[in-house]
Amino acid sequence: MWTLRSWQGRFLPHPLPAHERLRAYAGWCTAVEGNTTFYATPARETVASWARQTAPDFRFVAKLPKVVTHERRLSGADEELRAFLHAIEPLGPRLHALWIQLPGSFGPGDVPALTGFLRRLPTDHRYAVEVRHPAFFTDARVVRTLEEALGTVGAEWVPFDTTAFFRTPPTSDAEREAWSRKPRTPLRTRALTDRPIVRYLGRDDPARTVEGWQPWLEQVTGWLREGRSPTFFLHTPDNADAPELARRFHDAVRARLPELAALPEPPPVGPLTLF
Repeated sequence: MWTLRSWQGRFLPHPLPAHERLRAYAGWCTAVEGNTTFYATPARETVASWARQTAPDFRFVAKLPKVVTHERRLSGADEELRAFLHAIEPLGPRLHALWIQLPGSFGPGDVPALTGFLRRLPTDHRYAVEVRHPAFFTDARVVRTLEEALGTVGAEWVPFDTTAFFRTPPTSDAEREAWSRKPRTPLRTRALTDRPIVRYLGRDDPARTVEGWQPWLEQVTGWLREGRSPTFFLHTPDNADAPELARRFHDAVRARLPELAALPEPPPVGPLTLF
């Protein structure tokens, strides 16, 4: 995510070697979704480079490879899972959670498979599960069943809030593409652990993104007051303004909770001058 072309020269210095871009991104935000790990397990040395570019308290939420979650559906992928866990080991304390994103076809009848999979996982990691089947949001009995399964290993349920995005029709090419691909799931705000993780999708119009996140300001502030340590990931269809918007969200929470630590001051993007 930190290599997005539209950020270069705006949020990240340009030109900048690929192995320095994460360091620059970490000057804007203190967490990142490891979405690229869904498509391929990175080389261990690549992951070691990520660790070198970030502080020990930087948060990676790394997505399990799709061969494990989507192709094998949590069964018969032990070798691929071991290879992935070995590859990400250099992150050390930066690995905030392993993110198990399940396909929309993974429904209530598959919960036993998820339970068995979670119980086989190493206990030295935290886990966060994202489901997309409608029944997990509309059937109270199914919700309880999933929450109980996650609770057996202390795993979190990751909501992907797309309610603001789908409130009105798309107005840009990026929004139209997202309109056809993103899940339409009801809003969920219940946290199961002391480390809730939220994924929020706004609009390409920053004002509408800010309008849509208003309910999360009080929710996140409340979690912090309870002693929880939430991670809030902000997306827009084109993600062009995402780092700046993420900082605006943090500032808005901090206005309600002044004792919350400030984000790091971003390094200058352009060359330093005397005037």
